[in-house]
Order: sequence, then C-alpha cells, then structure tokens
Amino acid sequence: MLRVRHWAVRHAALMNRVYGVFERGLLALDPLLARIGYERLERPAAAMERVVKGTLFDCRMCGQCILGSTGASCPMNCPKSLRNGPCGGVRADGGCEVRPEMTCVWVLAYEGSRRIPGGERIRDVQTPLDHRLWGRSAWIGLLRRRRTGAALPAAGRTDAVAAAPVRDADRHRPAPARRAA
Repeated sequence: MLRVRHWAVRHAALMNRVYGVFERGLLALDPLLARIGYERLERPAAAMERVVKGTLFDCRMCGQCILGSTGASCPMNCPKSLRNGPCGGVRADGGCEVRPEMTCVWVLAYEGSRRIPGGERIRDVQTPLDHRLWGRSAWIGLLRRRRTGAALPAAGRTDAVAAAPVRDADRHRPAPARRAA
C-alpha cells in the first residue's frame, strides 16, 4: 500500500488531471444522479470510492477529501490525524515521530503539492474534521454541495467537502478502525 501511495504522490500532476476529468464527468451526470437520489447512491458511491481512493491514496474515507490541496497525500494517514500540516516531531530524515519507518504524510504532501497547479493551497487552513461524515462518499458530498449551493467551510478551498445532511443513524457511528500503514 505504501508503494502505491508514494507512486500517487510522485505522479500528483497526473492524479490531479485524472480527477479533473472525473469531476467534470461527475458534474455532467449530476442531473441524472440527482433524479436517482443522492441518498440511494451514497452506499455504492462510497464503496467505489473506498476501492479507488483506498488503493491509490490509502484513503481512510473521512468524507471530506482534501487530496487536491495536499498533493495526493491523504492527511488521514497521519497517526495523529493532523489535517493542517506536520507536528513538531518530524524527524530530520522526514520520518514520522510516531512511526519512524514511515515518511511523514506532510513531507509527502509538500512534495506532491509542488507538482500540481494550485499547489500553494497546501497552506490553506482546513476546518476541523466532521466525524459524522466518516465512511460517506466525498464525491456525493461534492454533488450535494454544488446542488444546494452550500458554501465551503470558511477556511478553505477543498476538493470534496461533504457538506451534506447527515441521517440521525450516522450521527453516532464511531470512526472506522485505522489500518496499519
């Protein structure tokens, strides 16, 4: 998994272009998807997202994807789940304080962000993670946000913040267990 994650960061420009094409297609299909119903599409979309983004980026399915501003490095892979940059414990070799054998996800994010247009967005302060959205599709969240005109969080320009209504059944769902990197 680490090899694929590192490959995605090294090829962040390609990943960014592929996502741009995908996003345009998704937005073009939005009228049809809205008619089918976002709630109906949530589970299959989340399953597909889990496979695609899980394979490429070791995605943790936080529902608030910011890969476009972190150079294809998912910040949720940080053992401390830091979404706004590295902790003070990054080692001189770029290793993680908690897992020294692992390169800090923010070192990777910085490298990846230098490879994509708009890479300076890595400096945007991200809003706190809304844990009610764990396991939900950021792609469906993007469509919901665009359709309802919901504003992005005050802090930032993120790719697919799932600012969608959350069902009561999802409000108290615990975050999924973290996999070993």
